Amino acid sequence: MASRLADAISPYLRTHAAHPVAWYPWGEEAFAHARDRDVPVLVSIGYSTCHWCHVMARESFADPETAAILNAGFVAVKVDREEHPEVDAAFLAAAAAFTRDLGWPLNVFVTPDGLPLYAGTYWPPVPVAGRPDFRSVLAAVSEAWTQRRDQAESIGRSIRGALAAAAPVPAKQSDLVQAVGAALDRLREAEDAPYGGFGTGAKFPLPTVLRFLQAPGLPVTAAEILHRALNAIERSPLFDPVDGGVFRYATRRDWTEPHYERMLIDNAQLLQVATAARQAGLAAHLGRFLLDVLQQPGGGFGAAQDAESIIDGEPSAGGYYTCPASRRAELDRPAIDGKVITGWNGLAIGALAEAGARLDDPELISAAERAALAVLEINGADGVWVRASVDEIRGRAAAGVADLAQLAGGLFRLAIATGDSHWAVRARDLLAEAPSRSGDPVLGTLGITVPGDVSDGDEPSAPAALADAHLLAWILGAGDEHRHAAEDIVRPHLATAAAAPLAHGALLRIAADISRPSRQIVVVEPDAGPLSRRARELRADLVVCVTPAQAESFAAAGFSLFAGRSGPAAYVCEEFVCRLPITDPADLA
Repeated sequence: MASRLADAISPYLRTHAAHPVAWYPWGEEAFAHARDRDVPVLVSIGYSTCHWCHVMARESFADPETAAILNAGFVAVKVDREEHPEVDAAFLAAAAAFTRDLGWPLNVFVTPDGLPLYAGTYWPPVPVAGRPDFRSVLAAVSEAWTQRRDQAESIGRSIRGALAAAAPVPAKQSDLVQAVGAALDRLREAEDAPYGGFGTGAKFPLPTVLRFLQAPGLPVTAAEILHRALNAIERSPLFDPVDGGVFRYATRRDWTEPHYERMLIDNAQLLQVATAARQAGLAAHLGRFLLDVLQQPGGGFGAAQDAESIIDGEPSAGGYYTCPASRRAELDRPAIDGKVITGWNGLAIGALAEAGARLDDPELISAAERAALAVLEINGADGVWVRASVDEIRGRAAAGVADLAQLAGGLFRLAIATGDSHWAVRARDLLAEAPSRSGDPVLGTLGITVPGDVSDGDEPSAPAALADAHLLAWILGAGDEHRHAAEDIVRPHLATAAAAPLAHGALLRIAADISRPSRQIVVVEPDAGPLSRRARELRADLVVCVTPAQAESFAAAGFSLFAGRSGPAAYVCEEFVCRLPITDPADLA
């Protein structure tokens, strides 16, 4: 079939020329043909740098089966909004009757005489996050046209009713929302409000639970619980104001009498919590602890610092930490366990990258890069991954799923902070490899089954870490298969997580993120300037600032969010809809 778009001057139209959809360019011919066939018209409007326009093109317009449905029941018109701004303006006004989420791609169904029937923006190939799939939309509009022609010009409830009947909100979506809500209810019940935190006995920081409470879209009570806990930790003896670290746990309800061991995983995850909570002072202290105390000469981070020190020739549990700062300076620090654990370093890399970007502290980002290089070079030498190394000597135990998944998450966050697509490519490779990791060979030989535990313990479980990395890959534009993978991982464990949220915070955070549409902000500037500074002040699922060359590198590596991005400009995508480029920082909100 010869394409009517092949000779178009618009690059956007030419990208659709090879589609199996029988596109018409904007013009009377399309409407005349629709009148001859007595079918509705789909007017699909976009532009060449619209990310979600390209996504829908790949998912639906390039799909032969979807194209066959569209060709059989409609006349399809493709419009470049930059070539026909008046057409765009007119159909935007018409679309406002159907949706408040205006943007591109803009898809408007009209009669052969141009009266609007229904409109929307991006529709996925399958139902997701409350959005119906595109084929169901086609079926609903076709049904309204063929069976209720007398109501077509009124754009009445019949269209909306048909759409709702054809593509109801998937039950799985309700499951996510209900599980998140039930988990939050249980956390309210478990909170020790007078002292902060959870329970009335020993107090653990539980950073995975705090991260869940930071999920966008939760009621304000979640933030209140979070801040009571975080403020209690910072004010308590659990926090060391000299070195900046947080001890393992407090033995008493009021956060006193700490167990003085300091762990990489606790402090790395709390750094991420403090950064997201905009508690810059706490975040800076935690970051300094990681760099000054736990970072090893080779770049990786040691696993922990001992609770015990030698004071006046005698071992003292916690004695070093309870000394005044002036006295401490005269003492040797408690010993560091220098094991560079693959997954734990991934958590630290991600937390430092996020904190460095938020605090505008290049040293934190540089430390994250050094650790990433060290772990990749030593623990992943020649592509054979081990769990840990010491003094750059590899251990014998193989890295597990959680190790590679947590490291992948850290590298994705490093890519976001630096704008360097290399880290994202490495992360994507690790994510692909992680599920293939086999269990302990000795246990396998003995026939001992390892329980498939999904609880967090003191770090995100392997399933939660995998889902987290998949969600990061998806939000960067690596493909919807990553979002589906994250949901497939989380879904079987929702009931368990909702019933025991203190043990499943990381999984619940992913569930909360999946249960709502995402918001992404991409800033393209030759150098970090006012747009970048303003964007980093905003709350979004993704804020990434890149140079034009970095944007091209991400796009070339398969991260389609960056395709066609040029600057200086900021690009805001909400609920799968890309808005117009923003050049004035004051317009970023």
